[in-house]
Amino acid sequence: MKLLFLYGLPATGKLTVAQELARMTGFKLFHNHLTVDLLLSLFDFGSPAFVELREEIWLSAFTQAARTGIPGLIFTFAPEATVRPQFVPNLLKAARNEAFEIDFIELTCPLPELKRRLDNPSRGQFKKLTSLDLFDQLHAAGSLDAAHMPTPRLTIDTSSRTPSEAATEIMQSLSHVPAEAAFAL
Repeated sequence: MKLLFLYGLPATGKLTVAQELARMTGFKLFHNHLTVDLLLSLFDFGSPAFVELREEIWLSAFTQAARTGIPGLIFTFAPEATVRPQFVPNLLKAARNEAFEIDFIELTCPLPELKRRLDNPSRGQFKKLTSLDLFDQLHAAGSLDAAHMPTPRLTIDTSSRTPSEAATEIMQSLSHVPAEAAFAL
């Protein structure tokens, strides 16, 4: 299995790019808010039960997808302070144990554009961060730091590309997808 692990700050376009990428590749999309929103119906964000169960669900989903032979999975992720430091090492261990490949892809966006996107109505479909004040507080406190993430295979500034262009660039970077196939989709 190939796991495309798209990460970045809130409102960098992770879900939008992931949806386009899923359409182009046929890979399954398992975005962050499927788990987060499920757990918010039971627990407060960041509570011990929320954090533990969120990571268990993520890792279990990746493991089971690999075991059942799903060829590709796209996951969206926003590094933030409630994610335990052992999550990424545990993910890498699961990949070794279950023989699946992970491509980390970072999506970026200049802060002024990101802040403009925060209140986009599409973000209301899921319980995504929409408060500019809260974003500023979290960002200033270093709660959205991605320094602990592995070096990405690719970094894409989503302010200078459409979601389709970003997805095509990701496809072109994958070793098993020839560039001409990416343009044919």
